[in-house]
Amino acid sequence: MRRFFINMAKIFKYNISAAAFNILLAYVAFMLCRVIFFLVNYTTFAPYMSWPLAWQMLQGGMVFDTSALLYLNSLYLVMVLFPLHLKENNLWNTAAKWCYIIPNAAGVASNLVDAVYFQYTGRRTTITVFNEFGSENNLIGIFGVELLRHWYLVVAFVVIVALLWKLFKRPATKPHNIAAYYVLQIVSIAALTPLSIIGIRGSATAGTRPITISNANQYVNRAIETSVVLNTPFSIIRTIGKEIFVTPNYMDDQVMRQTYDPQHTSIAADTANQGKNIVVLIVESLGKEYIGFFNQGVEAGYKGYTPFVDSIASQSLTFVYSYANGRKSMDAMPSILSAIPMFVEPFFLTPASLNDIEGLPSYLSPHGYNSAFFHGGHNISMGFSAFAHAIGYDRYFGLDEYEQDKNYGGYSDFDGKWAIWDEPFLQFTADRIAEMKQPFVATVFTATSHHPYKIPAEYEDTFKVENGMEISRCIRYTDHSLRRFFEKASHEPWYDNTIFVIVADHTNESRLPQYTTDLGLFAIPIIFFTPDGSLQPQLRNDVIAQQTDITPTLLGYIGYNVQYVGFGCDLLHEDSADTWAVNYNNGIYQFLQGDYMIQFDGQHVIAVYDFKTDPMLTHNIANDTDVAQMEQRLKAIIQQYMQRMNGNALVIRE
Repeated sequence: MRRFFINMAKIFKYNISAAAFNILLAYVAFMLCRVIFFLVNYTTFAPYMSWPLAWQMLQGGMVFDTSALLYLNSLYLVMVLFPLHLKENNLWNTAAKWCYIIPNAAGVASNLVDAVYFQYTGRRTTITVFNEFGSENNLIGIFGVELLRHWYLVVAFVVIVALLWKLFKRPATKPHNIAAYYVLQIVSIAALTPLSIIGIRGSATAGTRPITISNANQYVNRAIETSVVLNTPFSIIRTIGKEIFVTPNYMDDQVMRQTYDPQHTSIAADTANQGKNIVVLIVESLGKEYIGFFNQGVEAGYKGYTPFVDSIASQSLTFVYSYANGRKSMDAMPSILSAIPMFVEPFFLTPASLNDIEGLPSYLSPHGYNSAFFHGGHNISMGFSAFAHAIGYDRYFGLDEYEQDKNYGGYSDFDGKWAIWDEPFLQFTADRIAEMKQPFVATVFTATSHHPYKIPAEYEDTFKVENGMEISRCIRYTDHSLRRFFEKASHEPWYDNTIFVIVADHTNESRLPQYTTDLGLFAIPIIFFTPDGSLQPQLRNDVIAQQTDITPTLLGYIGYNVQYVGFGCDLLHEDSADTWAVNYNNGIYQFLQGDYMIQFDGQHVIAVYDFKTDPMLTHNIANDTDVAQMEQRLKAIIQQYMQRMNGNALVIRE
């Protein structure tokens, strides 16, 4: 009997403890990735960090790492612990090692890639990333450039995977006591099974749901900090096959409609602007931080990077408090053109994208408006052409159409990654608009101010990197391109009969502290410009503006009777106290109205801020402020949104 237990101890040492050591090694690898993720995004997280918060986030990180590592290493653990003594040989152990190295290396790679990609999304990557870039044919080149730009992450990947390989412990190959082997292996796998279930679920309590991405919020003070707690494999695995839009039951339908109803009628109170053209310029990554007009006095000597946009803004209707509804380019089109914000996942990537849907061009088509959409990328890029067609644009001008125009440089003007350079494509756009019959709706989505932050060679010596922000020279170039577009357009007969909208799709790199907060990461310009002065130039601080307000506002300005479904306000006619903004990030809804912003996790208000007097969002006043009405309105908005997405009710039916 003594020898039996001695053999069991040996088997434990060489089999069970080896597996435990290797899993512990994987924990270390993931934790190193988390540290690197934090350091790469230091300016976003460090100003708000404290030792108690760091310890809390570390505890949360262990919970999510446990779940991810059990998923990734399930096959390896079964191979090591499965009770069959005949498998204990070098060939089997080598196969088990590869079943350990490959999944964990993939996990490390995804974590390190997200250290960079997070800067553009503000969250960990989910399964929808494969649909998001499924139609892009330039990813290999972009990925190659990124490997060079972020070489230190490549080095980190090589070092971490090398450590996994080098320190990996192999089990014994020949058990000396078969009985001891089977007893210990059966006991070990029997114990591992419930522990794995607990680890994957994130809880040992039977009545609780398995942890999801939103559970990370309990370990942080700000929604964006959940990205440090989470890991990318978990975020991807947990979103596979999940129903994206789940309709909550916050209130009965009658109360919901009384509290908030997205069905609107644009009343023709003033017909003076009927027949005016509309040009919407969606400018890639034009965060409010980059525009001097909106940042006067924010920092000594700071003038931003957009002298032309500054001049336009000074002659326009603009807003102190204006926000994007999402953090990606594909979030912007539905928000701006159909008043549909991004909740949970980009609309393009969900089954709801097949719903009946309308937008600015389809609303105005019955009133004689022609329409065209312009984007200098490949014609299937990002799903833009499909959405443009779905909401009624008559024509789509992309890379294919640009190449066919012999007056321009064709594919030689392609930036090599995403699209035609902004300057020539905006000139091309102005030419095509001049050919359109008035009245018209024209929308152009620029591209150059996009990662990897390249500009045409002829401007390398003209526009330089400023304040350590690589995007700054791209913004300078895009501002120059917009100037040239307006110069050309100003000589056309349609120009004075047009309302222009300049809006960003989302924010990008941030340096100024107020633009790194949960709210600042959504701060964008919304500019309404009328050359004939029909809109009084003013910088309004009495309303809250968002991308989903643009279509309702344009419909109100043009002055036709239009019935539509839209999650936004007519900023020209809505009572300022009733204007609001909403965005979603990392499982948290942010809702602004009046002086307050609430953060809502789907069940409870977790934070309240007076964002006007506390722009850094440092004082959570949830315990001192009654926001019951705001919470009720947000719940009604969410319930309406989910119900309409699932019920194909985004249009008003006869």
